[in-house]
Amino acid sequence: MSATENNKPTESLDHVVIRFVGDSGDGMQLTGSQFSDTSAMLGNDIATFPNYPAEIRAPQGSLYGVSGFQVHIGSLEIDTPGDELDLLVAMNPAGLKTNLSALKKGHVLIVDTDSFTQRNFDKAQYTSNPLEDGSLSDYKVIEVAMTSLSKEAVKGIEGLDNKSITRSKNMWALGMVYWMYHRSLSHTIAFIERKFAAQPHLVAANTKVLKAGYHFAETLELIPASYEVAPAKMPAGTYRMMMGNQALAWGFLAAAEKSGLPLFLGSYPITPASDILHELSKHQQLGVTAFQAEDEIAGITSAIGAAFAGSLAITTTSGPGLALKSESLGLAMMIELPLVVVDVQRGGPSTGLPTKTEQSDLLQALYGRHGESPVIVLAASTPSNCFHYAYQAAKLALEHMTPVVLLSDGYIANGSGPWKIQRASEMPDIAPRILKQAPENWHPYHRDETTLARDWALPGTPGLEHRVGGLEKDQEKGTVSYDPINHEAMTHTRQEKIQRVQAQIPGLEVHHAQEGELLVVGWGGTQGALQSAIKTLSQQGYHQVGYTHFNYLSPLPKNTQEVLGRFKKVLVCELNNGQLAKLLSMHHDQSRIYSYTKIQGLPFAQTELLEAFKKHLS
Repeated sequence: MSATENNKPTESLDHVVIRFVGDSGDGMQLTGSQFSDTSAMLGNDIATFPNYPAEIRAPQGSLYGVSGFQVHIGSLEIDTPGDELDLLVAMNPAGLKTNLSALKKGHVLIVDTDSFTQRNFDKAQYTSNPLEDGSLSDYKVIEVAMTSLSKEAVKGIEGLDNKSITRSKNMWALGMVYWMYHRSLSHTIAFIERKFAAQPHLVAANTKVLKAGYHFAETLELIPASYEVAPAKMPAGTYRMMMGNQALAWGFLAAAEKSGLPLFLGSYPITPASDILHELSKHQQLGVTAFQAEDEIAGITSAIGAAFAGSLAITTTSGPGLALKSESLGLAMMIELPLVVVDVQRGGPSTGLPTKTEQSDLLQALYGRHGESPVIVLAASTPSNCFHYAYQAAKLALEHMTPVVLLSDGYIANGSGPWKIQRASEMPDIAPRILKQAPENWHPYHRDETTLARDWALPGTPGLEHRVGGLEKDQEKGTVSYDPINHEAMTHTRQEKIQRVQAQIPGLEVHHAQEGELLVVGWGGTQGALQSAIKTLSQQGYHQVGYTHFNYLSPLPKNTQEVLGRFKKVLVCELNNGQLAKLLSMHHDQSRIYSYTKIQGLPFAQTELLEAFKKHLS
């Protein structure tokens, strides 16, 4: 413990979990992202969890209009945004009501008292004022009139309207939290100067409120100490904070550069995948064509056309859009063209929970098409490794001449973490199967003997003219064929082509116990929560538990059966109604496979996972 300049003591912490909550117009996403970025600059390991309301502009003060941003920073390895909070900042009663249960007893709650009015109590379904009725006695409550104090701080700055003044209150909250956790203001001040470069009055107002909040916390007796979180020990390299959707976009940019192909994105905006379109549309100078289509079908069919013409072709969507794209995805599979379909999963079915996370599209990705229609299916598992799996999806599509479905989800798409910047020379080569000229006796379904991938014959290349379309083709000539024996042969060939991808993907890795009582299995975005829970379980003395995680789902890794066979029980944990458990039960000993699921639009919490693990160990 040390002392600050005003003689308040400073306590060292190895990690801390903070959540900012308020109305969707209170700037909570900006506040949280600025705290995260500043902490990253200081070298902390970080995981974030933005939580948006589904409505574009929900009624102010309503329970279902609360927007939140949770950040977990540490000097040690951080796997998740955290379960229980060390600090909750609530800008209104609705934010307090919907988030108080996550705050640890005895820890700090900061509220903006200006919003604690009878009208807002009614909207939040409070029958009494929680600041006065004793319901918060288990917490260290810091009451701050942030709105009034922000107005006072910006007096004398010309050009401000009441709306601009009120909206600056999030900077007051951020300034207070910066002081509490020894964060510098410089990164956020630079951000404000860039964001409002053409509006100097807003630069002055937000900067002044940020500093005022910082110094207010410094002098407030209710905050007896500040806290310091040292930098994390991470592998050497240059890092930047990266959101999952941005990492996907950058992975595709890297694959286009490495393959030497132009990048085409055909996409219809849909939550939570739209940020991939937004990001790629910024990079026309890198050879990107980003086409915002009129609907989901136009998005994928335009991408199929781009693939036929020789581009690295991408289309992005979420669950409802994947359903609409299914017929066209079957067409791409039938033509055997390279195409990547990104599905950022959300709560379903139908419109469902547009801004909440879920993993309920797995079986749709595997089987949701007419006929026998196999494709490669991958799943990213952290915001930062979205880059890797986007790159891998493009590589597999281009080298194996087949569509690839890449699954993400709202949790990792909107979450962020430190990503180690890579050099192009460090990435594996990508070798598209484009023919530059016609070989002797060439036919459209001439295949590589090892992979069964067909050649990529671009239109306009002399001697490579051929017919494409959804009708079955002759396995030799490439002409339309209704021959039953040929159809069966082509069906088996297309399936075998996908199966042979096993030779190109890594096997499952088992962590902690290599054999024993229980194997915990996850896939996709549950990785952080499962890793953290297994680590805690091991520290509690349970040493007969192993953990493995699937990122490749079609085909499954070639050592899947051998890994599952080492353990008496296999517990598959997923944010759906047991889809991977069903898939594994189709191919492996069903009697040993158990399912633990959650379908609440929220990620797993460590406490609930530990309870589930121990139940299967008793």
